[in-house]
Amino acid sequence: MRHSAPAIVKQTHLDEPRPGSLTIDYVPSEQRPARENPPRFSWLPDIDDGARYVLRISTDPVFTDSKTQTYENLAWNFFTPNEVLPAGRYYWSYALWDPVSRACSSNWSIVRSFEINDALPRAPLPDRKTRHGAAGTGHPRLWLNPDKLKSFASAVADDPNHCGWSDFLSKSVEPWIERPIIAEPQPYPDNVRVASLWRQMYIDCQEVIYAIRHLAIAGRVLGRSDLLDASRAWLLAVAAWDPQGPTSRAYNDEAAFRIVVALAWGYDWLYDHLSEEERSTVRAVLLRRTREVADHVIAHARIHVFPYDSHAVRSLSAVLTPACIALQGESDEATEWLDYTVEFLATLYSPWAGTEGGWAEGPHYWMTGMAYLIEAANLIRSHLGFDLYQRPFFQNTGSFPLYTKAPGTRRAGFGDDSTLGDLPGLKVGYNVRQFAGVTGNGHYQWYFERIKADAAGTEMAFYNYGWWDLNFDDLVYRHDFPEVQAISPEDLPAVACFSDIGWVAVQRHMEDPDRHLQFVFKSSPYGSLSHSHGDQNAFLLYAYGEDLAIQSGYYVAFGSSMHRDWRRQTRSKNAVLIGGKGQYADKDKALARRAAGRIVETEEKPGYLRILGDATAAYQLVNPLVQKVEREVHFVNDSYFVIVDQVECLEAQELQWLCHIMGAPQVGRSSFRYKGQKAGFYGQFVFSSAGAPQIVAVEGFPDIDPAELEGLERHHHVRATAPASTSHSLVTLLVPYSLKEPKRIFSFIDDQGFSTDIYFTDVDDQRFKLTLPKKF
Repeated sequence: MRHSAPAIVKQTHLDEPRPGSLTIDYVPSEQRPARENPPRFSWLPDIDDGARYVLRISTDPVFTDSKTQTYENLAWNFFTPNEVLPAGRYYWSYALWDPVSRACSSNWSIVRSFEINDALPRAPLPDRKTRHGAAGTGHPRLWLNPDKLKSFASAVADDPNHCGWSDFLSKSVEPWIERPIIAEPQPYPDNVRVASLWRQMYIDCQEVIYAIRHLAIAGRVLGRSDLLDASRAWLLAVAAWDPQGPTSRAYNDEAAFRIVVALAWGYDWLYDHLSEEERSTVRAVLLRRTREVADHVIAHARIHVFPYDSHAVRSLSAVLTPACIALQGESDEATEWLDYTVEFLATLYSPWAGTEGGWAEGPHYWMTGMAYLIEAANLIRSHLGFDLYQRPFFQNTGSFPLYTKAPGTRRAGFGDDSTLGDLPGLKVGYNVRQFAGVTGNGHYQWYFERIKADAAGTEMAFYNYGWWDLNFDDLVYRHDFPEVQAISPEDLPAVACFSDIGWVAVQRHMEDPDRHLQFVFKSSPYGSLSHSHGDQNAFLLYAYGEDLAIQSGYYVAFGSSMHRDWRRQTRSKNAVLIGGKGQYADKDKALARRAAGRIVETEEKPGYLRILGDATAAYQLVNPLVQKVEREVHFVNDSYFVIVDQVECLEAQELQWLCHIMGAPQVGRSSFRYKGQKAGFYGQFVFSSAGAPQIVAVEGFPDIDPAELEGLERHHHVRATAPASTSHSLVTLLVPYSLKEPKRIFSFIDDQGFSTDIYFTDVDDQRFKLTLPKKF
């Protein structure tokens, strides 16, 4: 950092392209204000991938030397300063940098401004020199360093159950002592991917991590050479696998990720138990495999420009962090990749979220993304001394699953979800416990304890054991973080609005399954990108111990007809179709991002919530006749919902209102009813400006490959079709209830004058009035 303007050498032209829907933006600015102190800076890079940059920040728009801070020789087009800024108005610009002459080599960019106030969370990033100086040079360094290992081994010797060690030893170490080493996976027949073989390769490579890592850790902690010898045998066998074969990133990235992680942990923890020749062999293979991942992330996927690549971004946490920490000091490449990773996580992460803690891909991919991020953050914290958790997103994100994937729910989540139909998976709870340890939030601890109790016995399910070893996770957490006392959620606010991703969630009586109600509404600026679906202005409802208005279908496999033609499409959502068409939800990423919604407004009062969502853009991409699609939800007296759909088109179009349920509904002339095992709900079409809708019940998943449905339960949905019109106002009443206490809400219409007034009342004469202006 310098405090005077750098010299200028012969200038080249600085290109400042306009950002696209899939690229990063110029941040911060008046339109994209700073949300952390110091701000996270980003800009679109020069066409030369090897370009270096200089950044200047000033309280003076003309950048006088005495009021300007300058950061030179920046390797990437994103940057977080190493110190917080005093409150005030700031200006910034950037230019190209010549590292040879140590001078600015282009014109400066346009000047952008931002405001810093004292309320912004403080989360500076130590500079590279500081981070490198803090990094230990001995082995191990993944999780424990030599001093911490010595202390931990002593504690285990005094108490075999210290931090859950006895469970880890019996369940996650001993099974591998006599287990034959897994053979190298073979290519798919004719190199055509087969789902069952992919799954087997996946679990084989995951088990390689367990065998090498757990045997090595136990051998070091207990001083047992037999365990270290067993781990070394596994490590050397896996190091001999073909780096260009079936476990390469180009062939199967999930398998490749796991092999890199296994090699990294083995190389680090067995370092002193390997001969120099063995170290050299493993190091060379680890470096080669890590390079393949790093080249893809940085040079090919270029996530510092196009950040919406779920696998590439995940590989920073899941692969590059452990591999580069293990290799740091022994490879300049690995040190540079680690710097890239840490700086990305501290600056651009996460492309799927803002500071409020939401995750645009939904709670399931929050689970996977956070699982690996947590591993990386803990490794970075212990090795470099940098606490990534101080960023506001990580302080807040435990609330996202708490509000959108509550205990007891099964089909009340948006986005891809391999656990769809099961209770929330154990790893969701373990992730949330991590944020309890980070923040001290007792509600997060309560969530973990409840999820763990509900999901007891599922530890070996593929979506648990196939991805992580919970005994190892428990060991690490209990060593690194304090115990937090659980706090029941009855004092939590009933409503959480994750405005940056366009989700609004209601939780009532989460602590009491018999009274619990969850309602989630989505209208997201991320559209149907990545693992999101065509579900803008859709809702999900769980009440009184049962999923009612559900996400239907099954996550058979990514890209299956069930996934592609049903689950991703609007016809599987509690949403509307216009002229028989839904929202764009196909493969074009640019169109998927443009197929967006937005939360226009939320209004909350005691006993009342109003949400207004606009999904016009999402429908227009498929149906250019669409001019307006708005859905307004009124949650009245913490009891029932009034949903108002407003649609405008250039030509007359039918409006189809959809509601998906587990079993067959009863359908009447203007209403429908669904009765489950514990709860039920009914819907009544109270008003339709285009004329009374025709209501039908539909079973199954039309047009989906029957082979994918074998053995799976058919779901149902209600479809109410309003006559074709250029303008639709459709008012629907939804009333959930416990079967122990059925409920009725009455309504009547007064349409005299220039408005249509609809009155709703319950048996206690509590009233709600909805007014719709008439159109003449």
